Amino acid sequence: MHVLVDTSIWIDYFKSGLNSGKLDEILDDNRLFTNDIVLAELIPFLMIKKQHKIVDLLRNIPLLPLKIDWTEIIQWQVACLNAGINGIGIPDLILAQNSKQNRSAIYSLDKHFRLLSQVIDIPLF
Repeated sequence: MHVLVDTSIWIDYFKSGLNSGKLDEILDDNRLFTNDIVLAELIPFLMIKKQHKIVDLLRNIPLLPLKIDWTEIIQWQVACLNAGINGIGIPDLILAQNSKQNRSAIYSLDKHFRLLSQVIDIPLF
């Protein structure tokens, strides 16, 4: 199964790697995927820090195509709110939708995805 790696994993991986240990396994198994949202969150900071080699490496990771279904995003947000799950951001909902559309697991340190998986059937890595 493909694995969509969230920004939180990359940040941990670049800082200490203490909580992102499975990233190497995903890389070795060629199951690593990203999307434009994750890249848009990571690349600007890396460019400011002049980490051009890392930016180039990130840009070479296969992309999951984004097809945003806003009606579904709204329905998911309503389902979360009805379940008492507040604070799920639109970017997290789009990542979850992207994961589901492409039959990919999400690898994240963000607790929002664990909460979201209680309402929406999304596989977590």
